[in-house]
Amino acid sequence: MSGTTARPEGITNPPIDELIELADTKYQLVIYAAKRAREINAYYGQLESGAFENVGPLVPAERTEKPMSIALRELEAGKLQFRPAEEN
Repeated sequence: MSGTTARPEGITNPPIDELIELADTKYQLVIYAAKRAREINAYYGQLESGAFENVGPLVPAERTEKPMSIALRELEAGKLQFRPAEEN
């Protein structure tokens, strides 16, 4: 056995409980991840047209992987940082 502890697989990977610690609230986590998932989805839609207005996945990802899963893994890897919403 190696010295690392196996992380239990839950409904989501990475576990939401760990990701909530990165945000002030669970709502902030959901909104931020959803926005990033839309950007990733738009990026994949632009691949065929050659117009790259959005940034693709910041972590290794399979094309069949859901954009929300990619966004959550980006947050876990520290590739994204939460920013406070700008006031109007």
